[in-house]
Amino acid sequence: MPWNGQGGGSGGPWGGNGGPGPWGRGSSGGGKGNGGPPPNLEELLRRGQDRLRGLLPGGDNSGGRLVALGVLVVLVLWLATGIYRVNPDEEGVIRRFGAYSQTTTSGLHYHLPAPIESVETPKVTRINRTEVGVSTDITGRGIGRQALPEESLMLTGDENIVDINFSVFWVIKDAQAYLFNVRSPEATVKSAAEAAIREVVGHTPIASVLAEGRRKVETDTETLLQSILDGYAAGLQITQVQLQKVDPPQPVIEAYRDVQKARADQERLKNEAEAYQNNIVPLARGDAEQKIQNAEAYRQEIIARSQGDAQRFLSVLTAYQANKDVTAERLYLETMEDVLKNANKVLIDKSAEGVVPYLPLPGLTAKPPSSLLPPPGTPGVPSPPQLKAGGKP
Repeated sequence: MPWNGQGGGSGGPWGGNGGPGPWGRGSSGGGKGNGGPPPNLEELLRRGQDRLRGLLPGGDNSGGRLVALGVLVVLVLWLATGIYRVNPDEEGVIRRFGAYSQTTTSGLHYHLPAPIESVETPKVTRINRTEVGVSTDITGRGIGRQALPEESLMLTGDENIVDINFSVFWVIKDAQAYLFNVRSPEATVKSAAEAAIREVVGHTPIASVLAEGRRKVETDTETLLQSILDGYAAGLQITQVQLQKVDPPQPVIEAYRDVQKARADQERLKNEAEAYQNNIVPLARGDAEQKIQNAEAYRQEIIARSQGDAQRFLSVLTAYQANKDVTAERLYLETMEDVLKNANKVLIDKSAEGVVPYLPLPGLTAKPPSSLLPPPGTPGVPSPPQLKAGGKP
């Protein structure tokens, strides 16, 4: 053997008992050896190859079984990666080599492990929000909002400019179309919403957009946006379009507010004038109708009275022609009744005696005012005569 030294010892290649080692050093010698030859490199390589073959499967030792067990464990773990869970608000969409395979509902499922199959689980019940005209940034100091004039400024139907910020709320109605038909759903919704609202606002006057027409703008935009997304087969459902801010452009907003205030004053004065008109016109019409009715009633009264007088005259004439004396006496009595009914009258029987012919009898009935007569018992004023029995003083 090349490892044997010159000392004739019986040691092995690493230097046996008393023999020099491969590096020229004996096991019992204290000094350096005599400088033997270097180790055989070919022998070392051969032994290393033998040890490596023992570690491979099919070798003569247990190293092969360990490797086979490791490979089996790796295979089991790789197959276990195909187990996945779908939450109640999600749907599982399985891809096989990148192409659509099937859709699964909530629960535990299995697919072939990657790279054969993969799964995506979009949330189909979550309401997503997309803002147009404003950018929202969430930082450590809070939520910041930045206006985007290139998105918010729009031309109205009467050629005015309006600044509109709005939000679009949407959900996923078809997970397959959502994943395979549109590259970026968020950007698609934003671009389509901006185009839809520009078309709607472009056919609406600014006064309607700023006031009573806001709800109509929202509904028309939602309908148009949904039709656009359906044309793209995006698999999205628009739930609401909500206008956040609708104002004139910032440089002219103060002037516009002055105009709006003047219009409000005009509308208020107009309403007050209409209220006064609604109050005074019925009154005037009522007064006119009352006067007309009074005149008509007076006319009817005069006509009826005239007709009655004429009829009465004809009746008297007929009676007079039939019996002139009786009729003449009756007319005389009726005339004297009308003449004397309000006069003071004193009736004297023809058989009465002691009546002075020229005594002013009407003056006796006129009583002097009590305030002109002095009270009884006044000095210088005679008392009234006392009447005796029989009525004589």
